[in-house]
Amino acid sequence: MSTAQHKIGSGFGARSTADDVLRGIDLSGKLAVVTGGYSGLGLETTRALAEAGARVVVPARRPATAREALADIDGAETEELDLGDLESVRAFAERFLASGRVIDVVIDSAGIMACPETRVGPGWEAQFATNHLGHFALVNRLWPAIAPGGARVVSVSSAGHHYSGIRWDDVHWRTGYDKWEAYGQAKTANVLFAVELDRRGRDFGVRAFSLHPGGILTPLQRHLPRQEMVERGWIDENGTPLNPEGFKTPRQGAATQVWAATSPQLADMGGVYCEDCDIAEPAPADGTRTGVSAHATDPEQAARLWELSAELTGVNAFG
Repeated sequence: MSTAQHKIGSGFGARSTADDVLRGIDLSGKLAVVTGGYSGLGLETTRALAEAGARVVVPARRPATAREALADIDGAETEELDLGDLESVRAFAERFLASGRVIDVVIDSAGIMACPETRVGPGWEAQFATNHLGHFALVNRLWPAIAPGGARVVSVSSAGHHYSGIRWDDVHWRTGYDKWEAYGQAKTANVLFAVELDRRGRDFGVRAFSLHPGGILTPLQRHLPRQEMVERGWIDENGTPLNPEGFKTPRQGAATQVWAATSPQLADMGGVYCEDCDIAEPAPADGTRTGVSAHATDPEQAARLWELSAELTGVNAFG
């Protein structure tokens, strides 16, 4: 079977920064919505887009913290939003739609990783609920502002999607909770969401992408005990990175999502998973955790997940 899931030779790479991929691109008059856009990779994404001329709306669970983080970025504004609370998602979307503005870019960058077993909403597992269902509801509720501008929607996944496909018989981990497999399921959901959104949205001019930003030490690791990061070989006992060359800087980590959101190289494309500022290759058949796993790009699973997500959230922009 042919696939668009192959490198296109973008000219960028693992060490490219968000500024590099935006060089020569004028985003004046464009509006972007960046969840998590006040911390880690999200903050660098907001900064880069704003410096290129975009107006950036940053929905934040902690709006006061977000305003402080964004104080020196002209063109950034913040609004309250808790992705783990569907009522908060609805309220934010209604406020935004009432403004009458059209969205050119959505970057779903907010997320949690490998947290202790946590329940939100009606008892949903927090990583699946926050990383996937919250963003699913957000994009569907914002659809009246996304479709008119033929926006790009970028779903920030991770190489962690290799850890687990969708556990169709127990998506909320009622039994056997494993924080890394639960993270893997949520990151697989991020990829499948982009696959199906692209299929549904392309007739409106809306294209969707997913991506692995790379390995970066950011506040995303806040749920991991230091000893676990030591055992994984990320840092030493003092918290110093053991292999700094193996990690990207936040500006390098933000590059792939900014590239996916803005690059003219991706015109008339969509539904693909990217890494290192290029389209990723399919994962090899030997199980090596590189590229993108087949379970994350399967169109049948993507359609199934969409229907499940619509049922769980009660939101579906496509009827």
